[in-house]
Amino acid sequence: MKAIVLAAGEGTRIRPLSASVPKPMLPVADRPLVAHTVDAAIDAGADEIVLVVGYEHETVQAHFGSSHRGVPVSYARQTEQAGTAHAVNTARRHIDGEFAVLNGDNLYEPAAIERLFEARPAVCAVEVASPRNYGVLSTADGTVTDIVEKPADPPTNLANAGAYAFPADAKEWLEVPASERGEHEITDVLSRVIDEFSVTPITTKRWMDVGRPWELLEANEWKLQTLEPRIDGEVSDTAVLEGTVVVEDGATVNSGVTIEGPALIRSGASVGPNAYVRGATLIDEGASVGHAVEVKNSVLSAGATVGHLSYVGDSVLGRDVNFGAGTTVANLRHDDDDVRFTVKGERVSTGRRKFGVVAGDGVKTGINTSLTPGLKLETGATTVPGEVVDRDREP
Repeated sequence: MKAIVLAAGEGTRIRPLSASVPKPMLPVADRPLVAHTVDAAIDAGADEIVLVVGYEHETVQAHFGSSHRGVPVSYARQTEQAGTAHAVNTARRHIDGEFAVLNGDNLYEPAAIERLFEARPAVCAVEVASPRNYGVLSTADGTVTDIVEKPADPPTNLANAGAYAFPADAKEWLEVPASERGEHEITDVLSRVIDEFSVTPITTKRWMDVGRPWELLEANEWKLQTLEPRIDGEVSDTAVLEGTVVVEDGATVNSGVTIEGPALIRSGASVGPNAYVRGATLIDEGASVGHAVEVKNSVLSAGATVGHLSYVGDSVLGRDVNFGAGTTVANLRHDDDDVRFTVKGERVSTGRRKFGVVAGDGVKTGINTSLTPGLKLETGATTVPGEVVDRDREP
């Protein structure tokens, strides 16, 4: 069965991290976000992957090429962001039978995708506390009877998890009218399938829609815990590694370093000397953690550098960020309330008691900069030595 993976979106809610990298290609543990979805589809038995690409499509295509893990990979270009059904219809010429549709910015339990493929036609679902913000499924006698988008009075707490295994007939139903929000929705296709076929609900215990920066942090917290400990790089005899720690070939952990996993030190990265890495932390390829630096529960993207005597907690640093020596990130409000963050111009709760900063690619801080909780540092932004930054910073 072919798996169509939607990876065309720009990811405006996760900016500035997606300013030059498509959201599905942001790092989650040892691979891009979308690669987790592609791998889950292949493990479930997909014999071809069709990636629907759009924004910064070259980045996606360069990563996957014409095959991935021996499975052919094809591409469909969505030049207009007009909804999920529109995206799948872009890949229409690749469909020649039953097909699966998966969101490239979602994380799924691989076992759930395997059950989805086996039970086709089927849809993945997850029980949620507040279903009003989701498409909500109704079921009876082991089949799905209805789906309604963001109902004021939800009939169940079973939310649509955005993974579908469709019958071949669904190819002819992809051209659906635009919804009230002006998009062509794949859930309208699902409604037609529910009317014509017996659709099995596949309930998954864990699922994530990675749309905002703190959700990328949460995604790494999840997937770093699934890694098997492995030491392939160079680790000093005086370094202490505890828990699930992976040091890839080409990575260096210097003297006096303590790493408490889950943590992944990728190829070309260096840590220390005398640094402390703890919590769920990704130090991506070529990133550098300097002398006496503490990094806690954070993502340092490729090429990021944190200078000596600095502290970074519960934060996401984009590519080639350079924090000057003595840069300190505050990650906790004095009133103990949830930290808030700006998403598309609106200040919203992250739902997290501890959350630091989000720094876009190429951000640079001067020495002894202090950064307050919930800051957004836009791509290329800078600070001066000794500055206290308590407002989002433009370049």
